[in-house]
Amino acid sequence: MTQNSAQVSSSMPAAEVSRRGWLRGALAAGGALMGAATAPRVFAQAWSMPAQHRRVLDVAAQQRDRVANLLWHTDVVGVADFSLPSSLPRFHFANLEAGRVDSILVAHGRGSDPEHDGFLKFFSNQLNSLATSRGAFVTNEWYRGKYGSSIRLTGVDPDNNMAQDRAIVVHPAWYANPDMLEKWGKLGRSDGCFAMPETDFATALWRLAAGRLIYADRLGFA
Repeated sequence: MTQNSAQVSSSMPAAEVSRRGWLRGALAAGGALMGAATAPRVFAQAWSMPAQHRRVLDVAAQQRDRVANLLWHTDVVGVADFSLPSSLPRFHFANLEAGRVDSILVAHGRGSDPEHDGFLKFFSNQLNSLATSRGAFVTNEWYRGKYGSSIRLTGVDPDNNMAQDRAIVVHPAWYANPDMLEKWGKLGRSDGCFAMPETDFATALWRLAAGRLIYADRLGFA
């Protein structure tokens, strides 16, 4: 800066200095606003229920209505989709009041999977078949059994009406725990019961006991 320019600056009125400072600030602010105006706009996305959950809720509602006269409670329906392998969460808690679905692992019977490859091949209602049965089950009282707290079941369809004679129940089991997947890529097999992870069984007991519905079939809801 030369001496003359310094003299001009020092002799500039305070009002002029203030006005120039305001203009610089306004230009800077305008540039920021222009940048904001040209930035891409982001819109909130509406939540969408997965198609699988909608289908589970539909089946749960249909089966509840079909056997409603046999149920004490109709708020939650258990839906087991045995078209899926045992490595996937295929037992669904369908909360028909809240419109919500939560899913956990469940094992199938050894008689339904003789090769033990993790896929259910067929259902059976026969004594000593050790197989899983399809159809609608009504949950009864809980009791203490071989695997601890368990839920007795009554089969109400021709394909599962031997459930009580076969002692088909819902129970926790070590061979249905998630660590089985890390070792073998599949769960172990039951004798036809709905065997669930030990850490999830308290939830099943609370949601399903006392006259609620469990429906099992090969549904194809992947």
